[in-house]
Amino acid sequence: MGVLDGYRVVDCSVAMAGPLAAMRLGDLGADVIKVEPITGEWQRHAPAGGAVGREVNASFLALNRNKRSLAVDLKSEKGRDIVHRLVATADVFLQNYRPGVAARLGVDYDSIRGLNPRIVYVSMSGYGETGPYASRAGQDLLLQAMSGAMFSVGRESDPPVPSGTYAIDAVAAYSAFEGALAALLHRARTGEGQLVTVNMLDAAVAVQMQELSIYTVGGVPQKRSGEPHAHVYIRAPYGVFATSDGYLALAMPPLEALAQALQVPELADFDTDVDGHRQRDRITALVQDRLPHRTTAEWLEVFEEHGIWSGPVYSYADLLDDPQVKHNGSFVTYDHPSEGTVTTPGFPFRLSATPPEVRRPAPRAGEQTREVLADLGYSNDDQAALVEAGVVAPYQEREEPA
Repeated sequence: MGVLDGYRVVDCSVAMAGPLAAMRLGDLGADVIKVEPITGEWQRHAPAGGAVGREVNASFLALNRNKRSLAVDLKSEKGRDIVHRLVATADVFLQNYRPGVAARLGVDYDSIRGLNPRIVYVSMSGYGETGPYASRAGQDLLLQAMSGAMFSVGRESDPPVPSGTYAIDAVAAYSAFEGALAALLHRARTGEGQLVTVNMLDAAVAVQMQELSIYTVGGVPQKRSGEPHAHVYIRAPYGVFATSDGYLALAMPPLEALAQALQVPELADFDTDVDGHRQRDRITALVQDRLPHRTTAEWLEVFEEHGIWSGPVYSYADLLDDPQVKHNGSFVTYDHPSEGTVTTPGFPFRLSATPPEVRRPAPRAGEQTREVLADLGYSNDDQAALVEAGVVAPYQEREEPA
């Protein structure tokens, strides 16, 4: 039994940030009902990386486990009635519609609060609910670009460097998850629901609390190096370096110890803290020249002996094969009715008394439509009439090609 067992979440979100936040609530035991159009959320039909599944794409699988799917036409009066009835039974309502859409669909905060004053209503946006950018599309790369983070990595002659993951989507998702939990705790103490607003821009700013404070408080500008460097505000060497057979990561070692490990006496002439910043290019060049003389494994062993922070640079294949990843159970494997055995990233935290678990795989579009309607008191005849009218869509098995 999860810590949120008995709580119900209505998830009207799409793409990554909202669905990830809702999935984390589901991982903790909440009954998450994904409200999607009768044809299914668009991400079912636009697979990331071209990873097309039999019926459910890999990206959708990754973001929608522990949910039930209610496929309903929210633009119809009867469809809104169904969702309003569902909201009356819910604890959390989550949406990331573009501005104005929630109101047009009758699921804005005032409408939902009127149906359920105890509701925790989580509204997610790209740039904020109001303001000059409120109507802009909140896409991860665009927010990365605006956040300033791209000028903290790489060398000055290169273009700004984006993250290799949807970092802003993820931090916005965890902000929404955190906000929902805090609001539920407030409700448990006071009986009052409330509105939680999260936007990707503020999340992108908040996650750079150290970097931006170095600029705003310390007055140190972002200045990238001539040589590749992993972060403008961290002393050299800091980044990824080529060895004779691959790459390794090296993180701000004391230069005297590094001089001994690499057998490059010149490095000991630099002051670790002062020159580590001022002489980044020279220090980096000395390390670049030396590391190709030995293999990654050899250097990692040497660095371990000298107490220097270093590590391998993995591909995804390497990551899955790592013994610590296996020991941690960082990935979960389960059976899906249409996709077979699937493996996806697991849970980022552990709870000793109420551990998160996979209770159900990502749903197929409308897979639990009839189940949810039955929960809400719709009879079999009522359900059949709604299906016939096109208000809702139950899951239908796909015919295998001949």
